[in-house]
Amino acid sequence: MRERYKRLIVLTSYLLDHPRIQLSLTELSGILHVAKSTLSEDLMFVKGILESSGRGRVMTQVGVQGGVIYLPSLDRKRAKNSLHKWAERLMEPERLTADGFLYMTDLLFDPAMVDPLGELLAAPFNKLHVDSVATVETKGIPLAMACARALGTEVVLIRRDSRLSEGSALSINYLSGSSRRIQSMSLSRRALKPGSSVLFVDDFMKAGGTARAASDLLGEFGATVVGVGVLVATREPANKLVDKFWSLLEWQENAPSRVVPSEWANALCEMREEH
Repeated sequence: MRERYKRLIVLTSYLLDHPRIQLSLTELSGILHVAKSTLSEDLMFVKGILESSGRGRVMTQVGVQGGVIYLPSLDRKRAKNSLHKWAERLMEPERLTADGFLYMTDLLFDPAMVDPLGELLAAPFNKLHVDSVATVETKGIPLAMACARALGTEVVLIRRDSRLSEGSALSINYLSGSSRRIQSMSLSRRALKPGSSVLFVDDFMKAGGTARAASDLLGEFGATVVGVGVLVATREPANKLVDKFWSLLEWQENAPSRVVPSEWANALCEMREEH
């Protein structure tokens, strides 16, 4: 019995670490050193626990190509608590810089702070096919990584300038909505497969210039941008350069500075899980 407890812990951990990825039953039985019949019994037990606790679903497929896929469910309580914690932290007086920006770097690079928001941002796209999550270096990387992990996909990094180490690249210039300066972004020609479905994720949006430019650049690769998600968006200007976007938090810049969870994020956290 003790050996089975160990297997169940390892199996559960492995599923949680590989969301939305089809895992081979042959591979899993090799990792756990058990026959497939024993593995099937263990999977049924883990499936019952995860589904009854609201952590997600475990889908199994039989046959030669059989496998198992763990489809995580959004932990709505955790996401809601994280949203409000972010709002509180971003309203700390010392976070407003002399140039009128919000300092978020320390929070963005704290996995405990950013992982729940990555899962929340991924939730609207769970039922869509997303090949890659794209972001612009560097502060968008942690949120994009957390979002990509929740979706079971990869991150494509758009750079501010081309790198010789990455070979031939495509570059564009654009007007930044926050700094009102001409900036550039570049993507290696080998970074993205033609026809990919891409979710663009960034840490901050004011006018939407960066998101619009990234969408244009990705379009040059034949990619379809299925959505734009950001951590914080300013309330003004109300009309952004992208038609639709998902912002987790909204920032009211005018005194007094105020950061609040967005309406859709709040609504999603309150929504009951569908069965």
